[in-house]
Amino acid sequence: MMRIVGILLAAGRGSRFGGDKLLAPLPESSLGLPAGTAMGVAAAMHVAIALPDSIAVVRPGDAQLANGLRNAGLRIVECANADDGMGVSLACGVISACDADGWIVALGDMPWIAPSTIRAVAGALAGGSDIVAPAYRGTRGHPVGFSRRHFAALCALTGDAGARSVLLAHPDELALVDVDDAGVLADVDRGSDLRSGVNGDKHRGV
Repeated sequence: MMRIVGILLAAGRGSRFGGDKLLAPLPESSLGLPAGTAMGVAAAMHVAIALPDSIAVVRPGDAQLANGLRNAGLRIVECANADDGMGVSLACGVISACDADGWIVALGDMPWIAPSTIRAVAGALAGGSDIVAPAYRGTRGHPVGFSRRHFAALCALTGDAGARSVLLAHPDELALVDVDDAGVLADVDRGSDLRSGVNGDKHRGV
């Protein structure tokens, strides 16, 4: 049986949001979680439900967030160079789970993705796809899954572009899984995004 590990990227500083973004409370209940649940904790709980073998990558010293993500069911990995960008955090997460057969990369500021969507991505990865992402009404979203074939490339990531370089280098290997889940497109950069919720349908590429 393939070991697929979830990686929640939660090491950003949320500068455009005004700081402590992942601790901001959800204004409304969503996917069974009550209003007031911290955004990052909500994202973590959805990952943990779908993939109990999961980690969260955080900045050193971010104790309050780390405790919340740990209580949500994720193992905590501190990335010493997190301020160097999302790519560095992603590489840190993959290296910390280097014995996995694949990784599902989720973002801490996307709290409205249903666990069933994450399971669908993991299922496609376990079924033999090398790169997998969900699609809502024809638009690719998150989270994105990578097979072990891309281990070296993921470990070498730098900067703030995440895994975009891996996707661009292997466009023919991307398998899309159609889902009825607008949460795969909705991320939070600013407070207005949090208030508009999943209906904002704002998509950020990996």
